[in-house]
Amino acid sequence: MTIAGSIILIMLGAIFTWAVDFAVAGIDIQVIGVILMLGGLAGLLFGIWRLSTVRRAATVRTVEPTDEVVRHHRVYEERRDTDAF
Repeated sequence: MTIAGSIILIMLGAIFTWAVDFAVAGIDIQVIGVILMLGGLAGLLFGIWRLSTVRRAATVRTVEPTDEVVRHHRVYEERRDTDAF
């Protein structure tokens, strides 16, 4: 679940909990809203945790020293326009 999906679940749950004022037979809309908010919060925390671990894993690098000499060659290219106007 993405972070945006989690935020949408939290908003939908808040709407069901505090803004909806009707009853469905056998279903408590407020309880469903709380469940959606808790699920969205769990998804949000998991998404943030996953992003932080992926970023840390991507930045760790080991560099082994080498004894090779690295030589750089610069190439210059010169162009002349021989056509006269």
